[in-house]
Amino acid sequence: MVYRTRTYIAADWDGDNNLVSTLQEWNDSEYWSLSFPDAHELMQARDTSKACSIKRSLHARLDASKTFVLIVGEQTASLRKGSCQYCPSYTGWCHRGYSASTKSFIEYECEYAVKNGLRIVVLYNMSKPDRSLCPEAVRWEGDHLSAWRYDIGDHRYHWDYQAIKNAIMR
Repeated sequence: MVYRTRTYIAADWDGDNNLVSTLQEWNDSEYWSLSFPDAHELMQARDTSKACSIKRSLHARLDASKTFVLIVGEQTASLRKGSCQYCPSYTGWCHRGYSASTKSFIEYECEYAVKNGLRIVVLYNMSKPDRSLCPEAVRWEGDHLSAWRYDIGDHRYHWDYQAIKNAIMR
């Protein structure tokens, strides 16, 4: 029996690092009451690893997760990193003996979350959700919300901590 206790964060770690870092900061802080067991603490995959090795690591972290948090930014749906076609071991088939896949890391993570019944939270790193930027697999799954709120008092956007906390910790 698999016990799923972790929260898994998927994102364009380059383009949406501001929100990823903020979630990690809130999770690690004694000040903020957002507290979840982070699946990424289980094992690390290096960017220099082959896509198939990284996907095995993602699989292990996803297997331990009950909640899947996808951060959607401007480039999320169009990311291709993780597709075998960019691996030097791939020339129409995998020379390392693995099955070839044209799925990006994000596509792989999203499809896994849906297929395995993880609770899905989609946080848009923008002022309002735009499902056209969301990967197809989770476009109509789970809870979708903006990570930002507009404060009429100071006329600026701020992280919507309470909405994010409510969505993740539900």
